[in-house]
Amino acid sequence: MRLRAARACSPASGILGVISGLARGLILLCVILAGAVPVTHGAALLERGEYLVRAGGCTNCHTDEQGAFLAGGRALNTPFGTFYAPNITPHRRHGIGAWTDAEFLRAMKAGLAPDGTNYYPAFPYVAYAGMRREDVLAVKAYLDSIPPVAQPNRPHQLPWYLRFRPGLWLWKWRYLSLPAPGTTRDTDPLRQRGAYLVNALAHCGECHTPRDWFGGLIDARRHAGTVNGPDGDVVPNITPDRKTGIGKWSNDDLLFYLQTGLTADGDSAGGPMAEVIDNITSRLTKADQQAIVRYVLSLPPIENSLQSSRAKTERDPYEY
Repeated sequence: MRLRAARACSPASGILGVISGLARGLILLCVILAGAVPVTHGAALLERGEYLVRAGGCTNCHTDEQGAFLAGGRALNTPFGTFYAPNITPHRRHGIGAWTDAEFLRAMKAGLAPDGTNYYPAFPYVAYAGMRREDVLAVKAYLDSIPPVAQPNRPHQLPWYLRFRPGLWLWKWRYLSLPAPGTTRDTDPLRQRGAYLVNALAHCGECHTPRDWFGGLIDARRHAGTVNGPDGDVVPNITPDRKTGIGKWSNDDLLFYLQTGLTADGDSAGGPMAEVIDNITSRLTKADQQAIVRYVLSLPPIENSLQSSRAKTERDPYEY
Protein backbone atom coordinates (compact mmCIF):
# COMPACT_ATOMS: atom_id res chain seq x y z
CA MET A 1 0.00 0.00 0.00
CA ARG A 2 2.80 2.41 0.81
CA LEU A 3 4.53 1.62 -2.48
CA ARG A 4 1.39 2.30 -4.51
CA ALA A 5 0.80 5.58 -2.72
CA ALA A 6 4.36 6.66 -3.36
CA ARG A 7 3.99 5.92 -7.07
CA ALA A 8 0.70 7.84 -7.31
CA CYS A 9 2.33 10.91 -5.85
CA SER A 10 5.66 10.70 -7.71
CA PRO A 11 6.90 13.78 -9.67
CA ALA A 12 6.88 11.81 -12.92
CA SER A 13 3.23 10.95 -12.49
CA GLY A 14 2.33 14.61 -11.85
CA ILE A 15 4.22 15.80 -14.94
CA LEU A 16 2.51 13.21 -17.11
CA GLY A 17 -0.86 14.37 -15.81
CA VAL A 18 -0.11 17.99 -16.69
CA ILE A 19 1.10 17.02 -20.18
CA SER A 20 -2.04 14.92 -20.72
CA GLY A 21 -4.28 17.79 -19.66
CA LEU A 22 -2.49 20.24 -21.94
CA ALA A 23 -2.75 17.81 -24.84
CA ARG A 24 -6.50 17.41 -24.32
CA GLY A 25 -6.90 21.19 -24.19
CA LEU A 26 -4.86 21.65 -27.37
CA ILE A 27 -6.91 19.02 -29.20
CA LEU A 28 -10.16 20.70 -28.09
CA LEU A 29 -8.86 24.09 -29.25
CA CYS A 30 -7.93 22.66 -32.67
CA VAL A 31 -11.37 21.07 -33.01
CA ILE A 32 -13.06 24.39 -32.21
CA LEU A 33 -10.89 26.30 -34.66
CA ALA A 34 -11.63 23.72 -37.34
CA GLY A 35 -15.34 24.38 -36.92
CA ALA A 36 -16.31 20.93 -35.68
CA VAL A 37 -17.68 22.41 -32.45
CA PRO A 38 -19.95 25.44 -32.86
CA VAL A 39 -18.72 28.57 -31.14
CA THR A 40 -21.47 30.72 -29.69
CA HIS A 41 -21.22 34.49 -30.05
CA GLY A 42 -22.08 36.95 -27.33
CA ALA A 43 -25.25 39.02 -27.45
CA ALA A 44 -23.31 42.28 -27.84
CA LEU A 45 -21.48 40.98 -30.92
CA LEU A 46 -24.70 39.75 -32.52
CA GLU A 47 -26.42 43.06 -31.83
CA ARG A 48 -23.53 44.93 -33.42
CA GLY A 49 -23.54 42.55 -36.37
CA GLU A 50 -27.25 43.09 -36.94
CA TYR A 51 -26.75 46.86 -36.89
CA LEU A 52 -23.96 46.59 -39.46
CA VAL A 53 -26.03 44.30 -41.69
CA ARG A 54 -28.81 46.90 -41.72
CA ALA A 55 -26.40 49.79 -42.23
CA GLY A 56 -24.67 47.94 -45.05
CA GLY A 57 -27.88 47.50 -47.02
CA CYS A 58 -27.68 43.70 -46.96
CA THR A 59 -31.39 43.31 -46.28
CA ASN A 60 -32.35 45.49 -49.25
CA CYS A 61 -30.42 43.46 -51.82
CA HIS A 62 -30.45 39.95 -50.38
CA THR A 63 -34.16 39.72 -49.48
CA ASP A 64 -36.59 39.29 -52.37
CA GLU A 65 -39.94 41.03 -52.20
CA GLN A 66 -41.84 37.86 -51.26
CA GLY A 67 -38.83 35.84 -50.14
CA ALA A 68 -37.32 34.71 -46.87
CA PHE A 69 -35.03 37.03 -44.93
CA LEU A 70 -31.58 37.28 -46.62
CA ALA A 71 -32.27 34.18 -48.75
CA GLY A 72 -31.40 36.01 -51.97
CA GLY A 73 -33.13 35.98 -55.32
CA ARG A 74 -33.70 39.70 -55.77
CA ALA A 75 -32.89 40.96 -59.27
CA LEU A 76 -30.59 43.89 -59.96
CA ASN A 77 -31.01 45.15 -63.52
CA THR A 78 -27.96 46.95 -64.91
CA PRO A 79 -26.63 47.95 -68.35
CA PHE A 80 -24.41 44.84 -68.13
CA GLY A 81 -27.22 42.36 -67.48
CA THR A 82 -29.36 41.12 -64.60
CA PHE A 83 -27.69 39.99 -61.41
CA TYR A 84 -29.44 38.00 -58.69
CA ALA A 85 -28.38 38.45 -55.08
CA PRO A 86 -27.28 35.18 -53.44
CA ASN A 87 -28.52 33.43 -50.35
CA ILE A 88 -26.47 34.61 -47.34
CA THR A 89 -28.30 32.65 -44.64
CA PRO A 90 -26.22 30.00 -42.81
CA HIS A 91 -27.57 27.14 -44.93
CA ARG A 92 -24.54 24.93 -45.57
CA ARG A 93 -25.40 24.06 -49.18
CA HIS A 94 -27.25 27.05 -50.58
CA GLY A 95 -26.01 29.79 -48.24
CA ILE A 96 -22.77 30.62 -46.44
CA GLY A 97 -23.08 28.22 -43.51
CA ALA A 98 -19.97 26.28 -44.52
CA TRP A 99 -17.80 29.39 -44.91
CA THR A 100 -14.98 30.13 -42.51
CA ASP A 101 -14.34 33.63 -41.19
CA ALA A 102 -11.31 33.88 -43.47
CA GLU A 103 -13.41 33.00 -46.52
CA PHE A 104 -16.03 35.57 -45.60
CA LEU A 105 -13.36 38.24 -45.16
CA ARG A 106 -11.90 37.38 -48.55
CA ALA A 107 -15.32 37.63 -50.20
CA MET A 108 -16.12 40.99 -48.62
CA LYS A 109 -12.75 42.65 -49.12
CA ALA A 110 -11.36 40.93 -52.24
CA GLY A 111 -14.45 39.75 -54.12
CA LEU A 112 -13.44 36.09 -54.10
CA ALA A 113 -15.63 33.04 -53.48
CA PRO A 114 -14.33 30.21 -51.26
CA ASP A 115 -13.26 28.30 -54.39
CA GLY A 116 -11.30 31.29 -55.69
CA THR A 117 -13.89 32.36 -58.27
CA ASN A 118 -14.19 36.12 -58.85
CA TYR A 119 -17.44 37.79 -57.88
CA TYR A 120 -18.97 40.34 -60.22
CA PRO A 121 -18.75 43.91 -58.88
CA ALA A 122 -22.54 44.06 -58.65
CA PHE A 123 -21.50 42.82 -55.20
CA PRO A 124 -19.96 46.08 -53.88
CA TYR A 125 -16.74 44.59 -52.55
CA VAL A 126 -14.81 47.61 -53.82
CA ALA A 127 -16.65 49.61 -51.14
CA TYR A 128 -16.58 46.84 -48.54
CA ALA A 129 -12.80 46.65 -48.95
CA GLY A 130 -12.77 49.77 -46.76
CA MET A 131 -14.61 48.05 -43.90
CA ARG A 132 -12.77 47.29 -40.69
CA ARG A 133 -11.93 43.65 -40.15
CA GLU A 134 -13.79 43.51 -36.84
CA ASP A 135 -16.92 44.90 -38.48
CA VAL A 136 -16.82 42.28 -41.24
CA LEU A 137 -16.48 39.54 -38.62
CA ALA A 138 -19.39 40.98 -36.62
CA VAL A 139 -21.52 40.80 -39.78
CA LYS A 140 -20.48 37.16 -40.21
CA ALA A 141 -21.36 36.37 -36.59
CA TYR A 142 -24.85 37.80 -37.02
CA LEU A 143 -25.44 36.00 -40.33
CA ASP A 144 -24.40 32.74 -38.65
CA SER A 145 -27.15 33.28 -36.05
CA ILE A 146 -30.17 33.69 -38.36
CA PRO A 147 -32.35 30.78 -39.55
CA PRO A 148 -30.87 28.90 -42.55
CA VAL A 149 -33.03 28.85 -45.68
CA ALA A 150 -32.75 26.08 -48.29
CA GLN A 151 -33.18 28.35 -51.30
CA PRO A 152 -30.88 27.76 -54.30
CA ASN A 153 -29.20 30.74 -55.89
CA ARG A 154 -30.38 31.96 -59.30
CA PRO A 155 -27.80 32.26 -62.10
CA HIS A 156 -27.13 35.75 -63.43
CA GLN A 157 -28.51 36.65 -66.85
CA LEU A 158 -25.54 38.14 -68.69
CA PRO A 159 -24.38 38.42 -72.30
CA TRP A 160 -21.93 35.71 -73.35
CA TYR A 161 -18.89 37.99 -73.30
CA LEU A 162 -19.35 38.78 -69.60
CA ARG A 163 -19.58 35.17 -68.44
CA PHE A 164 -15.81 34.66 -68.42
CA ARG A 165 -15.08 35.36 -64.77
CA PRO A 166 -11.27 35.10 -64.97
CA GLY A 167 -11.45 38.33 -66.98
CA LEU A 168 -12.51 40.05 -63.75
CA TRP A 169 -8.89 39.88 -62.58
CA LEU A 170 -8.16 42.72 -65.01
CA TRP A 171 -11.15 44.67 -63.72
CA LYS A 172 -9.96 44.23 -60.16
CA TRP A 173 -6.43 45.25 -61.08
CA ARG A 174 -7.85 48.54 -62.34
CA TYR A 175 -10.53 49.32 -59.75
CA LEU A 176 -9.85 47.28 -56.60
CA SER A 177 -6.25 48.47 -56.37
CA LEU A 178 -7.38 52.02 -55.61
CA PRO A 179 -7.30 53.28 -51.98
CA ALA A 180 -10.07 51.75 -49.90
CA PRO A 181 -13.16 54.03 -50.10
CA GLY A 182 -13.67 54.12 -46.33
CA THR A 183 -10.28 55.66 -45.62
CA THR A 184 -9.85 59.39 -45.07
CA ARG A 185 -7.24 61.74 -43.66
CA ASP A 186 -9.88 64.01 -42.20
CA THR A 187 -9.10 64.91 -38.59
CA ASP A 188 -12.75 65.58 -37.68
CA PRO A 189 -14.01 62.40 -35.93
CA LEU A 190 -17.61 62.98 -37.04
CA ARG A 191 -16.60 63.39 -40.70
CA GLN A 192 -14.33 60.35 -40.38
CA ARG A 193 -17.29 58.29 -39.21
CA GLY A 194 -19.46 59.76 -41.95
CA ALA A 195 -16.88 58.88 -44.62
CA TYR A 196 -16.75 55.31 -43.33
CA LEU A 197 -20.53 54.98 -43.41
CA VAL A 198 -21.07 56.66 -46.79
CA ASN A 199 -18.11 55.26 -48.72
CA ALA A 200 -17.55 51.81 -47.22
CA LEU A 201 -20.38 50.39 -45.15
CA ALA A 202 -23.47 51.92 -46.81
CA HIS A 203 -21.63 52.19 -50.18
CA CYS A 204 -23.70 55.19 -51.29
CA GLY A 205 -21.30 55.90 -54.14
CA GLU A 206 -22.16 52.60 -55.80
CA CYS A 207 -25.50 54.08 -56.83
CA HIS A 208 -24.81 57.84 -56.73
CA THR A 209 -21.67 57.80 -58.90
CA PRO A 210 -21.57 57.49 -62.70
CA ARG A 211 -19.64 54.56 -64.17
CA ASP A 212 -17.30 54.27 -67.12
CA TRP A 213 -17.63 51.85 -70.04
CA PHE A 214 -16.17 49.02 -67.94
CA GLY A 215 -18.49 49.48 -64.98
CA GLY A 216 -15.97 51.16 -62.70
CA LEU A 217 -16.89 54.24 -60.71
CA ILE A 218 -15.68 57.56 -62.12
CA ASP A 219 -13.96 58.81 -59.01
CA ALA A 220 -13.75 62.43 -60.16
CA ARG A 221 -17.57 62.53 -60.20
CA ARG A 222 -18.16 60.55 -57.02
CA HIS A 223 -21.65 61.12 -55.57
CA ALA A 224 -22.60 63.45 -58.46
CA GLY A 225 -25.48 61.22 -59.59
CA THR A 226 -26.09 59.20 -62.74
CA VAL A 227 -28.77 58.59 -65.35
CA ASN A 228 -27.83 54.88 -65.45
CA GLY A 229 -28.61 53.78 -61.92
CA PRO A 230 -29.94 50.39 -60.79
CA ASP A 231 -32.95 49.26 -62.81
CA GLY A 232 -32.29 52.13 -65.22
CA ASP A 233 -33.36 54.80 -62.74
CA VAL A 234 -31.94 58.30 -62.42
CA VAL A 235 -29.93 58.59 -59.20
CA PRO A 236 -29.58 62.14 -57.85
CA ASN A 237 -26.53 64.28 -57.25
CA ILE A 238 -25.88 64.36 -53.49
CA THR A 239 -22.89 66.70 -53.56
CA PRO A 240 -23.52 70.19 -52.12
CA ASP A 241 -23.75 71.84 -55.55
CA ARG A 242 -26.40 74.54 -55.20
CA LYS A 243 -27.70 74.18 -58.76
CA THR A 244 -27.90 70.42 -59.35
CA GLY A 245 -27.16 68.88 -55.96
CA ILE A 246 -28.23 69.42 -52.36
CA GLY A 247 -26.25 72.59 -51.72
CA LYS A 248 -29.39 74.45 -50.62
CA TRP A 249 -30.18 71.87 -47.95
CA SER A 250 -29.34 72.66 -44.34
CA ASN A 251 -27.95 70.14 -41.87
CA ASP A 252 -31.41 69.78 -40.37
CA ASP A 253 -32.99 69.29 -43.81
CA LEU A 254 -30.70 66.38 -44.64
CA LEU A 255 -30.96 64.87 -41.16
CA PHE A 256 -34.77 64.97 -41.33
CA TYR A 257 -34.66 63.38 -44.80
CA LEU A 258 -32.49 60.50 -43.58
CA GLN A 259 -34.82 59.94 -40.66
CA THR A 260 -38.18 60.25 -42.43
CA GLY A 261 -37.70 60.36 -46.20
CA LEU A 262 -39.35 63.79 -46.32
CA THR A 263 -37.74 66.88 -47.85
CA ALA A 264 -38.07 70.42 -46.53
CA ASP A 265 -40.55 71.31 -49.29
CA GLY A 266 -42.86 68.39 -48.47
CA ASP A 267 -41.72 65.95 -51.14
CA SER A 268 -40.86 62.35 -50.22
CA ALA A 269 -38.40 59.66 -51.24
CA GLY A 270 -39.70 57.01 -53.60
CA GLY A 271 -38.51 53.84 -55.30
CA PRO A 272 -35.24 52.31 -54.04
CA MET A 273 -34.47 55.40 -51.94
CA ALA A 274 -37.63 54.81 -49.92
CA GLU A 275 -36.25 51.36 -49.06
CA VAL A 276 -32.92 52.91 -48.13
CA ILE A 277 -34.71 55.28 -45.74
CA ASP A 278 -36.95 52.57 -44.28
CA ASN A 279 -34.32 49.86 -43.86
CA ILE A 280 -31.06 51.74 -43.44
CA THR A 281 -30.81 55.44 -42.61
CA SER A 282 -33.88 55.67 -40.36
CA ARG A 283 -32.52 52.75 -38.30
CA LEU A 284 -29.11 54.27 -37.69
CA THR A 285 -28.24 55.92 -34.41
CA LYS A 286 -28.66 59.67 -34.40
CA ALA A 287 -24.89 60.02 -34.04
CA ASP A 288 -24.36 58.04 -37.26
CA GLN A 289 -27.07 60.02 -39.05
CA GLN A 290 -25.35 63.25 -38.01
CA ALA A 291 -22.01 61.86 -39.17
CA ILE A 292 -23.45 61.20 -42.63
CA VAL A 293 -24.88 64.71 -42.78
CA ARG A 294 -21.57 66.29 -41.74
CA TYR A 295 -19.62 64.30 -44.31
CA VAL A 296 -22.01 64.62 -47.27
CA LEU A 297 -22.38 68.38 -46.89
CA SER A 298 -18.58 68.72 -46.76
CA LEU A 299 -18.07 66.99 -50.15
CA PRO A 300 -16.73 69.06 -53.06
CA PRO A 301 -19.74 70.41 -55.03
CA ILE A 302 -20.02 68.92 -58.53
CA GLU A 303 -22.44 70.31 -61.09
CA ASN A 304 -24.23 67.49 -62.91
CA SER A 305 -27.62 68.10 -64.51
CA LEU A 306 -28.26 64.36 -65.09
CA GLN A 307 -29.72 65.05 -68.52
CA SER A 308 -26.67 64.39 -70.75
CA SER A 309 -27.58 62.51 -73.93
CA ARG A 310 -30.51 60.72 -72.37
CA ALA A 311 -34.08 61.86 -72.88
CA LYS A 312 -35.33 64.14 -70.15
CA THR A 313 -37.09 62.16 -67.45
CA GLU A 314 -40.47 63.07 -66.06
CA ARG A 315 -39.51 61.67 -62.69
CA ASP A 316 -38.40 63.83 -59.80
CA PRO A 317 -34.68 62.98 -59.39
CA TYR A 318 -35.08 62.80 -55.62
CA GLU A 319 -37.44 59.90 -56.13
CA TYR A 320 -34.60 57.99 -57.82
